[in-house]
Amino acid sequence: MRVSAVQMVSGTQLQNNLQRASDLIAQAAKEGAELALLPEHFGLIGQRDTDKLAIQEQLGSGPIQQCLAEAARENGLWVVGGTLPLSAPGQSDDRVFNCSLVFSPQGQCAARYDKIHLFCFDNGLEQFDESRTLLAGKNPAMFELPSRDGHRWRIGLSVCYDLRFPELYRSYAQRGADLLLVPSAFTYTTGQAHWEVLLRARAIENLSYVMAAAQGGVHETGRRTWGHSLVCDPWGELLGQLTQGEGLLTADLSLPRLQTLRQQLPALSHRVL
Repeated sequence: MRVSAVQMVSGTQLQNNLQRASDLIAQAAKEGAELALLPEHFGLIGQRDTDKLAIQEQLGSGPIQQCLAEAARENGLWVVGGTLPLSAPGQSDDRVFNCSLVFSPQGQCAARYDKIHLFCFDNGLEQFDESRTLLAGKNPAMFELPSRDGHRWRIGLSVCYDLRFPELYRSYAQRGADLLLVPSAFTYTTGQAHWEVLLRARAIENLSYVMAAAQGGVHETGRRTWGHSLVCDPWGELLGQLTQGEGLLTADLSLPRLQTLRQQLPALSHRVL
């Protein structure tokens, strides 16, 4: 199965970001991808964390969801919409879910995952606390993609900071996940230190492919994100990686290699705890 990770340097204008996302999804389709993954917060990197509240949508309606559905339908591929801010019914609008939505080639929403682990970091120079504007999700989520290769790929959803919590990915492995997705907006500081090693570890320990689409560059706001979107195989080998700046990474996932590696090293069946 051919997949594409979309790397962006999203700005403060929603429509501009949606247009760039649509253009990159169209490029992925031209390269033969069956699945395109956008980065976290692809629709907006604002001046303040609270800017995302102004573009929040109700599930099933809004320009961000419309953009994703149309891009999937018009290009005939699966689209995983990085994340977008979704309102929480029955709660005030000062906090939202950081939600990853999956759209089928028919433009239908096929799965939803709300980011479970909320990032908090303070090194004296940079301060982040996502819980001020975000609500934590509670449930893992998977979907199945019937590929042209004849296999129904089982795909586990996650977002950014989730990467530091291996139990989420192990739960997906226990449910037969073949591919783990990680849309992200890693800071330059934490990305430089931990990004690649964490992604490759999640692939190795779960004998699964991993695809991570990131924000990568200096944004209008001055914020700097790490980028380095990548795809790696179940042995932890990189199939491709970007550096900084907007771009597209397309790679081929091999079902025979996945099956061979799991047969040669049946570690998933050796779990004790």
